[in-house]
Amino acid sequence: MTTGASAGRPASAWAPLRYFPVFRALWIAQFASNVGTWMQTVGAQWLLVDTSPLLVSLVQTAASLPIVLLALPAGAWADVVDRRKLLLGAQLAMFLAAAALAVSTFVADPTPGFILALTFALGCGNAVASPAWQAIQPDLVDRGLLPQAAALNGLNMNIARAVGPAVGGVLVAGVGAGWVFALNALSFVGIATVVACWRGPERVHVSSPERLVEALRAGGRYVRHARVVRRLLYRSVLFIPAASAIWALLPVVAATNLGLGSAGYGLLLGTVGIGAVGGAVVIPRVRARFGSARLVTGAMLMTAGALAVVATVRDTVLVGIALLPIGGAWIAVMSSLNSALQLALPNWVRGRGLAYYLVVFQGAQAAGAVLWGTVADVSTVTTAMLTAAGVLALGAVVGLRSPVPDTAKLDRTPSAHWPAPQLTFTPDATDGPVLVTLTYRVPEENAVAFTEAMGHVGRSRRRTGALRWELFRDGSDPTRFVENYLVATWAEHLRQHENRLTGADRRFEEQALRYAEGEPQVAHLFPPPADEQTAG
Repeated sequence: MTTGASAGRPASAWAPLRYFPVFRALWIAQFASNVGTWMQTVGAQWLLVDTSPLLVSLVQTAASLPIVLLALPAGAWADVVDRRKLLLGAQLAMFLAAAALAVSTFVADPTPGFILALTFALGCGNAVASPAWQAIQPDLVDRGLLPQAAALNGLNMNIARAVGPAVGGVLVAGVGAGWVFALNALSFVGIATVVACWRGPERVHVSSPERLVEALRAGGRYVRHARVVRRLLYRSVLFIPAASAIWALLPVVAATNLGLGSAGYGLLLGTVGIGAVGGAVVIPRVRARFGSARLVTGAMLMTAGALAVVATVRDTVLVGIALLPIGGAWIAVMSSLNSALQLALPNWVRGRGLAYYLVVFQGAQAAGAVLWGTVADVSTVTTAMLTAAGVLALGAVVGLRSPVPDTAKLDRTPSAHWPAPQLTFTPDATDGPVLVTLTYRVPEENAVAFTEAMGHVGRSRRRTGALRWELFRDGSDPTRFVENYLVATWAEHLRQHENRLTGADRRFEEQALRYAEGEPQVAHLFPPPADEQTAG
């Protein structure tokens, strides 16, 4: 299939929509759902507007808090169960919650507690679905088009952010909040229909599926020992808290600095969405010419400059013009980091890795909003935004020391290159801990190069399940090296054999073996059998 890309010419920003029907159908359904979510927020806030400002603000909290609470276990679920079924279940749960809110609004006036509880339930459904939704993107489009797909998904959210509240406000005023909730419920039916018709790739069969707690530990271990993933999360932290000042303080800028009402604020928010659309169009060409690392750094500096303009200028038109590059830069950074993570994470842990990204994203944005709101309270909104601009510019400079890696070249295809373990007995899946030892013969002139190459192997062992990894050299025989690593259970070691190793892991092992003579001798050591009487 041609995707419009040729040598030296990047694929169109719209290529994922043009050439991949399932992605296109899901994108359209997701857009309808995103619009419905913003309409839902407006409807819920309108029902509470006569109660108290605190209850109105709690609508946003009830919708976003579940991401922080549930993203990590949801990421584990996305890796250990069928992602398609998980998405269908989440859509059903959100449909029921929205439908219940619609019915209660048609029948009677729902209480504030009931509204917030169902809003929280909708947030929980979104939190459960989000890691799985992110994890299936590489199954929907070619790997080379993931940056464009990520930009389109970000564009989806930004357009919905601009359109949803306006449509919701009109509908609430015209036909009432109940119909807004009913339309939101129908939007989940659209996503569920597309997901039900889609058939994803077959999951790799493993002899001992992971349990939730095991999966959470394995996901945390992978992120902790994957340098590429840690670097991408680090770059997110350098950008999101400072850049979130625009979302936190733009209403105050509109009201205080520019003297605008809600309609004026809506127009300013719309210019951010227009900038995001323009950014999505030009980003592929900019990325192809300068690379993702320079794109992210440039977008951070552009956002910093635009924040300074928004903070200091008192002309509405100029502020609107300054908001255009902010929308484009936000899409550039988010699409670059998100797609890089999708490419960097192997399928077996993709949901968990992306869940960490979601937690970092939501947590950093929430923390940034609190920080800049506090600074604005104790000083001025201009001071807060100028400070945020300075922090963002500093982050761009600091980030030069750890540029965004090119993850498109990483080989994350599964590689079952380890031979089956040769044992004289059959261990139980829960037996452990298991100490795996590999003995190598390395000529003395290769010792330094072998040790350096084994550093990559050690990180591979830790990412895929090792609790501890060590490399020793025999004092009585300098050519004898012994690698050992500890895994919690026999089942965990079998998962390394069956589905956790990738082509990159195989390459690390092959590079180390170039400096050794022959194949290593492998042994699997188990705890000795306990005497039942002694144990008692």
